[in-house]
Amino acid sequence: MLALIQTIIMALDIYWWLIIGSAVFSWLYAFNVVNPRNQFVGSVGNFLFRVTEPALRPIRNLLPDLGGIDISPIILLLILFFVRQFILTTIAPALI
Repeated sequence: MLALIQTIIMALDIYWWLIIGSAVFSWLYAFNVVNPRNQFVGSVGNFLFRVTEPALRPIRNLLPDLGGIDISPIILLLILFFVRQFILTTIAPALI
């Protein structure tokens, strides 16, 4: 059971970094730091969008319009942090 918990924690950690990467990429894309016509850049952006958008879209739908400021990645990171800590402090000790 410990192996399953460690795998879930690792998956949450990987997704954490994908969300941060997606936010940084969106800033670089918005400020024209990266070339959007480059095939590699487009592939990375498309991958990050497809991986993070299903989790970010419901959060964006719940948030009020903040005038161009997107705080949905921060909220999703807080949710992931809560889930990770809940698993480590509540579920894992009960199973060990």
